[in-house]
Amino acid sequence: MDKNLLHGVHTALITPMKDGGVSYGDLEKLISMQIAGNVSGLVPCGTTGESPTLSKDEHIEVIQKTIDITQGKLPVIGGTGANSTKEALFLTEKADNAGADAFLVVAPYYNKPSQEGLFQHFSQIAERTEKPIVLYSIPSRCGIEISTQTVLRLRDKFPHVCALKEAGGRSSKVSETVVSLDSDFTVLSGDDGLTLPFIACGAKGVVSVASNLIPQTVVSLVTEAMNGRFSEAREIHLEKYQFFSDIFCEPNPVPIKTLMHLKGIISSPEVRLPLCPPMPSNMELLKEISLSL
Repeated sequence: MDKNLLHGVHTALITPMKDGGVSYGDLEKLISMQIAGNVSGLVPCGTTGESPTLSKDEHIEVIQKTIDITQGKLPVIGGTGANSTKEALFLTEKADNAGADAFLVVAPYYNKPSQEGLFQHFSQIAERTEKPIVLYSIPSRCGIEISTQTVLRLRDKFPHVCALKEAGGRSSKVSETVVSLDSDFTVLSGDDGLTLPFIACGAKGVVSVASNLIPQTVVSLVTEAMNGRFSEAREIHLEKYQFFSDIFCEPNPVPIKTLMHLKGIISSPEVRLPLCPPMPSNMELLKEISLSL
């Protein structure tokens, strides 16, 4: 595997919805925008893609459509995580057969497994595919983090477990991972607002929510930082820092979908329950942001 495959900006794609179903016309428009924005890869059906409320058939179809629309122009990293190991295996095998280039596998949520449980969960997934696996640690959603020791055990046993999306909010975790793992292992930021400090600590890019709407800006930030031009990267970071914060004024992906609808990129801001439209005060904020972009 090319160790640079996972470097750069990988957009955590929203799943456009309309009238209760997935809007594949909007998905195609979104993907074209990402290709034009020079992102490094696409991540369909992650948590930003509302994977918990997609049926299994929808989940696989969104990944398949992303692969078909992309036509090999960008790597597609299918989100195939679940809180059930059996379901994660099913999704990974189906996405593998569909032609996904790699997989983003989130730590199981709600059931809060031990580190040994996490090791066994990810091990079973790694045994079913030879393609790259990106572990996804997000304690705020899952109640547990994937420890550095667990990442190291998985990497030692399965060389294709080759990256970690770190969304725990701590640059010290990035530093610990970079120091503990081999130089070919990739750490990616899981938070747009922390991309710059995480790259300074050794991360190689970001799985980005913001790049759904502003791909070129996020690409510029990461490119500058990865090339050691931290003053230029900091300027972009500070210019967009409030935006990176405001797109989480409601549960993700409600704000980014609302903004993309306001900007005419998608035909509907629809989300599925238990997510719902923004509160009136946040809607006003998002309208102000839309006018400023």
